[in-house]
Amino acid sequence: MLEQIPTHLIAGPLGSGKTTLIRHLISERPDGERWAILINEFGEVGIDAALLQNDDDGVSLAEVPGGCLCCVNGLPFQVGLSRLLRRTRPDRLFIEASGLGHPSTLLAQLRGFPWKDVLALQPMLMVLDAQALHTGRELVDAQRSALSQAGLLILNKSAALGMADRKAILSRLQTIAPVYWCQHSQLPWENVPRQTEPLSIAPGLDDLPDAPAGPATLWRSVDDWHCRQSSRDVWYSIGWQIHPAQQFKREALEDWLSRSDWQRAKGVAHTEDGWMSFNGTGEKSLNWQPSPWRSDNRIELLMTQRPDSHQLESGLQAARRNQ
Repeated sequence: MLEQIPTHLIAGPLGSGKTTLIRHLISERPDGERWAILINEFGEVGIDAALLQNDDDGVSLAEVPGGCLCCVNGLPFQVGLSRLLRRTRPDRLFIEASGLGHPSTLLAQLRGFPWKDVLALQPMLMVLDAQALHTGRELVDAQRSALSQAGLLILNKSAALGMADRKAILSRLQTIAPVYWCQHSQLPWENVPRQTEPLSIAPGLDDLPDAPAGPATLWRSVDDWHCRQSSRDVWYSIGWQIHPAQQFKREALEDWLSRSDWQRAKGVAHTEDGWMSFNGTGEKSLNWQPSPWRSDNRIELLMTQRPDSHQLESGLQAARRNQ
């Protein structure tokens, strides 16, 4: 039988620092506590799990790629979550919602059958880009409507903001939720809000939704490329999964990215410097760091215009190292 599992929903706009927050919290995970993390991404390739990959045996990851967690009547989310719980039986669960999703809808789903007797929902963590808010960027309606349900607002990227700037941001947000100002999503584990809810009779594993697992990525040769695209409203994503034996020139990859019109770029690539992850938003420079991921090259772009897949892929192929 599954007892109620403390569950933390992490929401916020694209590029606000949700994945960075999870990476930081993992570094402070209490000894002996098993964590499970369910990640949603708008694109079909699934980059965030690769960005979070580490050697910690106490952390298990699963993804629900494509669209928001509540799309398709919630079936991808429900199946992905039930599979994760069956496989890991965690002591604590984290759910990272897509920056294009609807946190309020997801909260309502988690409070309904069959999850209300399985998950002990904790106060929602909402990560916001304080610098973007300072420059006048507005929250979309789905994110703004979720402010009232946040247990803690994490105002990330705030190091350069003075007291007057911070007061102006809070005045615009018009929320009574507690606020934590930080840089690089450095929220200490002891500052994560928690609440204890009474346990109820939890359903058995057989009562949770299930479905056959999807097919794994198959490689016919080291030259294989798998390109996947999706779109919703004004957003388009294009991503590639590429055989791990293929290597890229980091400088050429950076040049290709600089010539591509994206709002968000992220990936893990096998380069001459080893396996490296990168992450960037808008016109800001890319953040590169070593990655333990070894399964495949994964590169994804999020755009507001329909991508020219042929042109983008030709440029990406030109960034490969001669082997």
